[in-house]
Amino acid sequence: MLRYYLKLGLLSIRRTPILSTLMVAAIGTGIGACVTIMNIEWAMGANPIPHRSELLFAVQLDSWDPYEAWEEPNEPPPQVTYRDGTALLAAERARRQVLSYKTWRVLQPADEAQRPFQVISRSASADFFPMFDVPFLYGGGWDQSADRNEERVVVIDRETNETLFGGENSVNRTVIMNGRPYRITGVLDDWQPMPKFYDLNNRSFDEAEQVFFPFSVSIADELSSSGNTNCWKMPDGTGWEAFRNSECVWMQFWVELHGAGERQEYLAFLDAYVEEQKQLGRFPRPLNNRLSNVGEWLEWNGVVADDVRVLLGLAVLFLVVCLLNTIGLILAKVLRRRGDISLRRALGASRLAIFSQYIVETAVIGLAGGLLGIGLSWFGLQGIRALLGGAPMTNYLTEIDWTVSGFGIALAVVSALAASLYPIWRACGIQPAAQLKSL
Repeated sequence: MLRYYLKLGLLSIRRTPILSTLMVAAIGTGIGACVTIMNIEWAMGANPIPHRSELLFAVQLDSWDPYEAWEEPNEPPPQVTYRDGTALLAAERARRQVLSYKTWRVLQPADEAQRPFQVISRSASADFFPMFDVPFLYGGGWDQSADRNEERVVVIDRETNETLFGGENSVNRTVIMNGRPYRITGVLDDWQPMPKFYDLNNRSFDEAEQVFFPFSVSIADELSSSGNTNCWKMPDGTGWEAFRNSECVWMQFWVELHGAGERQEYLAFLDAYVEEQKQLGRFPRPLNNRLSNVGEWLEWNGVVADDVRVLLGLAVLFLVVCLLNTIGLILAKVLRRRGDISLRRALGASRLAIFSQYIVETAVIGLAGGLLGIGLSWFGLQGIRALLGGAPMTNYLTEIDWTVSGFGIALAVVSALAASLYPIWRACGIQPAAQLKSL
C-alpha cells in the first residue's frame, strides 16, 4: 500500500506544481536557516577529546582578591600562579599532570636562503603528549628527566617540518629558536583539537601550537606568557623572580584522574594544599577549589557563545513561521481537491486511506524541503566563511556536519507532517454526499 500511496502523492504533487513548490520552498528556507546555525553551535560544543574527556580535569585554585571574586558570584580564576603550578606539579599526586602556557618563538631555518619566522609555541611539562593523546608522525615527546635537567629539546608540528625539512623524518636534527639550538624529539601528525580545550584563555578556536618544548627551559630563559596574564595585586618587587613569586595567574594546570574516588582524593589534596598556603598568608578567600572535566570546562568557559544560542532561537522561530505558511498552503491544496476526495470517498475509500495518502505526500514534500534546506545551509555556511575570511577557526565552524544535516532532513519531514495534521484532518472530514451535490 505504501507504494500505491506514494504514487498517488507524486501524482498529486504533479497536478499542483505551484503549491507544492511553495511548500518545499517554505520548509527548505526554514530548515536551511536552522541547520546553518545548528552547524555552528554543534562545532562550538563538540567534544574535542571524547575518548578521554571524563579522565582529564582542569584545576582551579581560588587565590584571588579577598574582596572581589574573579567572577561573580563566586568563581575562581581559570589559571594558576607559577608558585602553585610548580608546587602541584612537583607533588605528583595525579596519574599525570601538565603545567603549560603559550609563548612565541623565532625559528631560524638551517637554509640561509629562508628567512627566520615566528611560531606559536607552548611551554609544557612532559606529560602533555600522552595525557592529551597527541599523535606523532615521527618520534615522540620528551621524558621527565628533560624537564628536570632543562634539556633543549623540541617537538614540531607537521607543517613546520614540511617547511624546514621537506617532510622528512627530522628526529634528532637541530633547529635554532631564539638563537639557541634545540634537538627535535618528535614531529606531530595532524592535530587540531577544536575547541582548544587545554587553553581557552585566549580564543577557544585558535590553532594548536607549532612547536612545544620543556616548561623548565622557558622558565630558565625567562620567557613570558603570550596568553592572558591577570593579577589582583602587583608583584613584590621587579624582575622575573618577583613576577614568578607573585599572585598573577598565567598558567594552565591539568591532571588525569580515573574515577570518582581519585577525583575526590585529588580535591582533598588541593584543599589541604590551600590550607597550608593560608598559614603562609596566601589564599585570603574561603576554600573554593575546582576540578572540571573537559565537558564541564567547556561549559564553564562558555565556549558556545550566547549570541549563537540567540541566533538558533531566532532560526527556530523562523522555521515556525515557515511551517505556519506551509499549513495554509496544504489547507489550500486540500480545499482545491475537495471534489477528488469526495469522489474517492463515494467509491469506498476510507478516511484512513485519505489520511495515509496525504501523509505520504506531505512526507515527500518534507523530504524535498529538507534536501533543499541542506543545500541552502551549505551556501549559507560558505557565505559566512567568505565574510569572516579563511582562518582555520572560521573554516572549522563553517564546515557542514552530516550528522546535523541528517537531523535537519528528519526535522523537515517531521515538521511537514506536523504542519499537515490539521489540513489532513479537514480533508478526512469532508462529507462526500454534500460535496458531490455541489459539483
